[in-house]
Amino acid sequence: MPSKKALSIRFKSLWTDIKESIAGSDRDFTSDSIGKALLILSIPMVLEMIMESIFAVVDIFFVSQLGADAVATVGITESSMTIVYAIGMGLSTATTALVARRIGEKKSEKAGMAAFQAIVAGFSVSLLITVPGIIYAKEFLLLMGASEEMAEAGYLYPAIMFGGNSVIMLLFIINAVFRSSGDAAVSMRVLLMANLFNIVLDPLLIFGIGPFPELGLMGAAIATTIGRGLAVCYQFYLLFKGHKRIRLELHHVRIKLKVMFKLFRLSAGGILQYIIATSSWIALFRIISELGAEVLAGYTIAIRVVVFALLPSWGLSNAASTLVGQNLGAKQPDRAERTVWITAFTNMVLLGSIGLIFAIFPEPFIRIFIDDPAVVESGAKSLQIISYGFVFYAFGMVLVQGFNGSGDTVTPTKINLFCFWLFEIPLAYLLAIVLDMNIEGICIAIVAAESALTLTAWYFFRKGKWKLTKI
Repeated sequence: MPSKKALSIRFKSLWTDIKESIAGSDRDFTSDSIGKALLILSIPMVLEMIMESIFAVVDIFFVSQLGADAVATVGITESSMTIVYAIGMGLSTATTALVARRIGEKKSEKAGMAAFQAIVAGFSVSLLITVPGIIYAKEFLLLMGASEEMAEAGYLYPAIMFGGNSVIMLLFIINAVFRSSGDAAVSMRVLLMANLFNIVLDPLLIFGIGPFPELGLMGAAIATTIGRGLAVCYQFYLLFKGHKRIRLELHHVRIKLKVMFKLFRLSAGGILQYIIATSSWIALFRIISELGAEVLAGYTIAIRVVVFALLPSWGLSNAASTLVGQNLGAKQPDRAERTVWITAFTNMVLLGSIGLIFAIFPEPFIRIFIDDPAVVESGAKSLQIISYGFVFYAFGMVLVQGFNGSGDTVTPTKINLFCFWLFEIPLAYLLAIVLDMNIEGICIAIVAAESALTLTAWYFFRKGKWKLTKI
């Protein structure tokens, strides 16, 4: 058993590492111990993901006070906004792979060039979503199963969210630039700033506190868009004026067709990968909408709680992705593989513990947001069943990010296509509608699909072909 002195030394060393990770580090993560590199990178990434999940939780907390229809409108909109998130995350995946590989090769100039191409690509794609998102917001709600009353009362929420999608896209991509270069603490601070604005503006604009107008559901969308928009302005300031691992200069501000082509080639797999995964949630929402507004509202709240639990695990996964890219750039493929296994097992322990709590005590977490008995019942059932699969989710997400960090975005795309579209959606319809298992059937299908994804990813990751990916 270690002596008190030895424990004290270890604690001081751990505390020093934690402070360094939050303040920002200039370490070479390809030469440090894997455990220390993972710790220093993952802490700000976990905090970053918590900041991202707070957006969803804060919004639903205030919106839930407007009633079940308002919550259902947010749920329908968010289920389809996942397409925007999918494109942003796909571009972020390609950005992470390119920038991390160049940083590992000690080519910071090329990393900066890749970063600018990613920003241009993200903004250009966002413009294609803005106009139709604003014009057809009401029709979109009706298409997704909302009642005429819900669509008429809440169409401005999706109009503003889709109209302002460029700030979401840029926030994702530029944070990926900082994160993959090793400046994870910067990404964390950016989202902290965005959250502070959103937390303050949400109640002011939703309920019309003080001199602010009472905008209801529309106020939530405006608050979120303003908060993220100000964070993007701060990101650009840091990119051009800051003193970080990666910095943009005026000579980077030009289109490089070769780099752009490589980025789109990589991001195509990443975008398709996330579109397949996230669009399956849209299909699930469409099935659930047949079960009534109370069930849809309960499921929406349960998913927000699940997201809050999962996003810190995504932080760990992103750390693994960055380290895989940098280590492959430094010609250390075995070290890249060890990083993934260490992260995956760590994630299983952490997320599995949270899942156990949700499985035993699901109802109190739903009651934080709403007291409607019917909504609480469906939300608690959803949270309880979905939490049974947390151990599988934890392992699978790290393996998938390991592929993505290497630049192999094709393998996760194929896995997602099989597990979500060919397995999860048909199974959900069969259980929920045909066999009349309602929301329980939907949630069982989710757990089954995520478990299948993990087992499939484990098989292909062990084969090791991802180590040979050239980018």
